[in-house]
Amino acid sequence: MSVELPLGEGTVSVSLPDCDVTVCRPPGGEAVDPRSAAEAAVADPHGPRLARRVDPDDTVGIVVTDVTRATPDDVLLDVLLDELRTAGVAREQVTVILGLGLHRPMDEAEIERALGDHADLAINHDPDAIVEVGTVDGVPIEINETLTAVDTVLATGMVEPHQYAGFSGGAKTVVVGAGSESQIGHSHGPELLARDGVRLGRVDDNPFREFVDEAGDLAGVAFSLNVTHSPSGILGAAAGDPRAVVRDLAETARDALATPVVDGYDAVVAGVGAPKDANLYQTTRAATYVVLGANNPLRDGGRVVIPAALPEGAGDGTGERRFYDRLSSAESAEALYEEMREGYEPGAQRAFVVARALRDHDIYVTDSEAPAVVEECLMDTRDSVADAVEPGSDVLVVPDALDTLLV
Repeated sequence: MSVELPLGEGTVSVSLPDCDVTVCRPPGGEAVDPRSAAEAAVADPHGPRLARRVDPDDTVGIVVTDVTRATPDDVLLDVLLDELRTAGVAREQVTVILGLGLHRPMDEAEIERALGDHADLAINHDPDAIVEVGTVDGVPIEINETLTAVDTVLATGMVEPHQYAGFSGGAKTVVVGAGSESQIGHSHGPELLARDGVRLGRVDDNPFREFVDEAGDLAGVAFSLNVTHSPSGILGAAAGDPRAVVRDLAETARDALATPVVDGYDAVVAGVGAPKDANLYQTTRAATYVVLGANNPLRDGGRVVIPAALPEGAGDGTGERRFYDRLSSAESAEALYEEMREGYEPGAQRAFVVARALRDHDIYVTDSEAPAVVEECLMDTRDSVADAVEPGSDVLVVPDALDTLLV
């Protein structure tokens, strides 16, 4: 049996004839037209319509997702601008902030691909150009200075499984995407990430999600337009109050992505594909989603195998560089994990969770353009998936690991 797995913008064919192979595909749901879904969501939001929340002379800041998320921001932005226009808010009164967090800035070509005709409205978020808007649990909440100067703050977003927030989207696009380095450092630090309830797929009673939502209140996030997806495409959209939007789409996502699995596998082959497999920082989500999710299907000592293109190597942003520096300088995963439990710089949290996963399971990255980087970061590399799986192994193949909830 041969299985097609994503690799960059294309696919790679994987055949493991000497192994017992189980392919895990989530239910997937039924894809919808993103524009029609977004328009319907804005017309019937959670809470008042956007047109009733703004005045004609308002200035508006809209935070959109960056290149690491496959959000149809051109469509969502177009729908939001149409709704603002009905309220008398002109296009010239709108600024679009690219919610980078600590990822690298997007270049002009990437911005144009992401936002189409609205690329001229966009600026990259600068995590140093921030203004404090209050505190949550004693932590200063610092937001992009442009957003603190506008009358109304809006956000797009992708509600998809997230290692810490349970599901991404809602106020997270603003609080993390357009927040300060110290704020990101707290929300992604060991103290918060170690708390009960901070886990993949969980929204209720999740301290990370609660922090983000409260910080979003201080940032003035008035209205979100989010979508969710599965391997089949965009599944739905929701708009309005950020908390309600996340819960609405998280339920849709769970129905489409949750898949029961047994444990005891020797290897899990986890597909990623573009845009997440552009760099090792994003690619390792596949491994941590498998190992640190609701149900780790691997036996003790089992391995995760990920085909990934890695044209950017470890990655070029501040967070990505810190991820690489931590892993590449570590003596072992155990030593790094114990060291980072005492604290780490903002952006390095992915090294922390990767080290946590590596304590129990080897991670192999195959088919990549940056094998040396993989090896430097305590992981193993092979030319192909077949080279990374021992003959006779009991193998679980998850073609879309970031959009599958193993339960």
